[in-house]
Amino acid sequence: MKKLVAAVAATALAAGALAIPAFAATKTVSVKDNLFAPKSITVSKGTTVKWVWKGKAPHNVKVTKGPVKFSSTTQTKGTFSKKLTKTGTYSILCTIHAPDMTMTIRVK
Repeated sequence: MKKLVAAVAATALAAGALAIPAFAATKTVSVKDNLFAPKSITVSKGTTVKWVWKGKAPHNVKVTKGPVKFSSTTQTKGTFSKKLTKTGTYSILCTIHAPDMTMTIRVK
């Protein structure tokens, strides 16, 4: 009887694991006071990076070097998100506060 219960439980767990979708991770970066915080992050492939504007100065997000180029609009509040599906190193710059406002994202 114990073996039967264990077998049923194992089968249910395996079926449940296949039915539950994997949740993608999100990493948040603050955009404020002429800096990105943190300045460098490492994330897994498929992670969404979300930049959150804090403070009053306008900023943007632009990839200057990396496997995929993207950019946000210039804004003073709100958020910008990008799902990173290509591995590699991304160099990010706020073009308004260049060359000092930079960050690096490593996608593994």
